[in-house]
Amino acid sequence: MKSSLGSDAFALLALAFISLFVLLLLRHFLPLRTTPAYLILPIFLSLALPISIILLVPIDLASSSRPDEEALRGIWLPEGVRLVAWRLTYWLTFALTWIILPLLGEYTDSGYRTPKDRITYSLRSNARYQLIVLACAAAGGIYIFLQNGFAGGSVKSLVMALAYCWGLIMAIYLMGHGLVAVPRRLFRNANVVGRLKRIQCNAPKVNDRLSDATTELEELEAQLTQLRKRKNAVSRDHEEWIEDISDASSLPDSRIATTAPRVPTPALPAVITDRYLAELTRKLIRARHKRARFREAWDRLLQEAVDTQAIVDAGASRKLDFGKSSPHSSWLERLNFLTPYTRYLLYAKMVPAIRIAHGAVFSLASVCIVWSELVKYVAPKLSIISLTILSHSKVHANEVGFGGQVIASLWLLYMSMATLASFDDVKIWGNRALVRRNTYGESATWYSGQIAKLTVPLAYNFLTFFPRDVHRETTFYHFLGRLINLTPLGAGFDYFFPIFILIPVCATLFNLYGRVKNVLGFGILEEDDEGNPSAFGTGGWREGKELIDRELEGASRLGLSGHLDGPSSPLPSGMQSPTRSEPQRNHGPTGQSSRPSVPRQSTFQQRQAQRLVDATAAAEEEDENVFQGFAHRVKNTIDSVERPDWLNDLGKRPKWMGGVDGNTEGSGRADSGRGMGRWFGGRPADGRVRL
Repeated sequence: MKSSLGSDAFALLALAFISLFVLLLLRHFLPLRTTPAYLILPIFLSLALPISIILLVPIDLASSSRPDEEALRGIWLPEGVRLVAWRLTYWLTFALTWIILPLLGEYTDSGYRTPKDRITYSLRSNARYQLIVLACAAAGGIYIFLQNGFAGGSVKSLVMALAYCWGLIMAIYLMGHGLVAVPRRLFRNANVVGRLKRIQCNAPKVNDRLSDATTELEELEAQLTQLRKRKNAVSRDHEEWIEDISDASSLPDSRIATTAPRVPTPALPAVITDRYLAELTRKLIRARHKRARFREAWDRLLQEAVDTQAIVDAGASRKLDFGKSSPHSSWLERLNFLTPYTRYLLYAKMVPAIRIAHGAVFSLASVCIVWSELVKYVAPKLSIISLTILSHSKVHANEVGFGGQVIASLWLLYMSMATLASFDDVKIWGNRALVRRNTYGESATWYSGQIAKLTVPLAYNFLTFFPRDVHRETTFYHFLGRLINLTPLGAGFDYFFPIFILIPVCATLFNLYGRVKNVLGFGILEEDDEGNPSAFGTGGWREGKELIDRELEGASRLGLSGHLDGPSSPLPSGMQSPTRSEPQRNHGPTGQSSRPSVPRQSTFQQRQAQRLVDATAAAEEEDENVFQGFAHRVKNTIDSVERPDWLNDLGKRPKWMGGVDGNTEGSGRADSGRGMGRWFGGRPADGRVRL
């Protein structure tokens, strides 16, 4: 019997590499020192197990391609090892997705102090979710019991089939959107000027959200300030609770007198209860992380705007210098051995070319995946994915070698990447977001749960691309697919539902989301404002450019920017020198922003008024023809000429003609209704007609 020692060593090394990668990923998004262990361990497992499926599926394909283990090629494992691996991976992922992570997310977001109260709140919050799941399971159970009778295997099949169907629905929609969005994003970012316009178009929206988040946090802190004034009138436990909230908010006593005048005084309840304090704690934690999220997004947008503007401005001199690098810059941006000319070639020529090449490859891969989804039931041998993985020689027909395993891993990796890339575009996830080193615990559990939920359906859907005599020999099919195909409805759903991938693909390709938004007034996805280049009245690139310039100028005057250390060059657009700026950052959730506190309503009204003025001025400029424009320029020139004193005396009328001392024809500046001004559209100031 052929030994699998080499394959075992490879699999162990791959698992060690996956574990190291997941740890680095957690370090990038979570503060590991302050995150409790009861969150880190489940999140680690919910990420490591789905990533290991990308390795386990190709091994299962190669191990099941031939019954004779002596003739197997590539990395293979015995059948018993594969079955144990699939059972551990699936049931751990199932428990994390549907039970553990939802409870931990609500436990973290409860706001209560004691573990008992947190557990009670978590169970109560998840009761509605679990009741909905049980209701769906009951409806599916009635169908399966009527089809196959009541048995232990029927219950297991019901649970696995329902989890698979729900995960496949989400995976197909998100993957269909990502198959179009990922290549298109690469093509768009290859154009540096267009990328700069999109960054500027996005600036007003991010700035508004940051202002709203700051205002919301200040309102809650004002409420906490009022509560601290009444802490002597509450019980001892509540007084300690209020002190803990104040310490977590970093709200010193000096701010008690300064916060109240700026923010309306909130109305406190007559009786302070545990529920009220827990809700206030929960709102404060969410508000702090929300402000930190948009602070980080605004800082990243400023950094991208300065870098992109520097690349655009370097087109004339062909010398690019970012100046002082940011501590959070990528390794590519920290390369110091590059000369300004080679740096220009890298960012202005090579990087756009690489993006275009990757976009073309990903576009071709997206077409192949969609084609394979459409033909896998009718003609599975025409599936492009199976053609690129299976061997076509007569000796090793329908076998999977090491090369096929590598290609299968790449296909699975791209399908997963396209699915996860859609999380940033879809706006149905609430206030959840991934923030560098500052992700909220509830958001981290939710994202890891979604990744674990979608990976298993994607992996089994990938197996259905192969002919039936290939994928039905795998251990994964005997473990999961056999139970899904237990009923005719399950088998039909597995093959026919993926055809609906054309709906999100066409909706994203032809921008149907934007049309739905125009009709209904709300949208599902975050769309770029490319349909309105000038974007007057919509917070377009002009307003975004002004916001970015104002922020950078304020940071440079306060000494918070590093771009003044580099060489300066005049920019035609009015921005600062094309060097790397380091705006004021706030990485901790409790840090205070240097932005002035402006009421939310007044900020909104001022911005709307400014947009209306800009739109009116632009409309007036567009309505003028050539002659009217020339007349306005001549009129402005004449109006700006200062008259000498001796010429003013010539314009005085005698008293017998109705003149008065000091009443001249012009008072140092020609009015629009007098003198030469009346020849260019001027009117008499008092409405009289002069003969």
